[in-house]
Amino acid sequence: MVDYIDENLAGSRFLRTDLANSRFQLTQFSDVEFSGCEIANTRLHIMELSRVRLTGVELTDVEISGDVGNLKVNGVEVGPLVEAELDRLYPDRVKMRPADAAGFREAWDTLERLWEETVQRARRLDPEQLHESVGGEWSFIETLRHLVLVTDGWIRRTVLGDPAPFDALGLPWDDPNPSRDLPPGLTRDREARPSLETVLKLRRDRMATVREVVDGLTDESLDTETTPNPVPGWPESRAYRLRNVLLHLSGEEWQHRLYAERDLAVLLGR
Repeated sequence: MVDYIDENLAGSRFLRTDLANSRFQLTQFSDVEFSGCEIANTRLHIMELSRVRLTGVELTDVEISGDVGNLKVNGVEVGPLVEAELDRLYPDRVKMRPADAAGFREAWDTLERLWEETVQRARRLDPEQLHESVGGEWSFIETLRHLVLVTDGWIRRTVLGDPAPFDALGLPWDDPNPSRDLPPGLTRDREARPSLETVLKLRRDRMATVREVVDGLTDESLDTETTPNPVPGWPESRAYRLRNVLLHLSGEEWQHRLYAERDLAVLLGR
């Protein structure tokens, strides 16, 4: 095994080279050409893929999850097709795109109901399984911890102006650069193993805070801007339109519940 760290290999040519079982982290692949290569049993995580062209490919057993836009397959823009199919599979999904205050309240009603169903499903697992990763993704407990952080950042810090909103159990996003410092106020304790009840107590408190915010909404207030938090941190200290903050929060809640349901199905199937 050879380590290439902080090396400049730009312009290199790899011909009949075996890179199996290699790991690429914080690696620049812009303006790179792959021809006659085999990429199998490969995981691409936290990737930026833009202006990528695949021609003459054999693409089978491939799964893509993330923010996908302007993706054409054999000349067909697949984004609208995917969106329509997701709305068909999950009828409540359309509620995550509300236009007025009543719609935002309905969206949060829906998320509260769906998350309660997911938590009840998780309670069927052995407590240790709630800390188990499926396919390298966050465990169920870690997912809940991340949503605590999301609410602390976007609601308590950004909307309510709390100068110190974060709980130590809140879990930030994974960063492919382990040496990069977290924004002020954030901690990343991947070794913590809090019980489900401990994390749910935090979640219920944060969800109640969101409930207070959405219950106080008016159609006019949705288009007001938040006051920049004077304390540097995450999210960035600037003004945000309240509508956009709540849309982002709803999207996080919706998507992470789908991830949790996906992995719970695997754990329960065992």
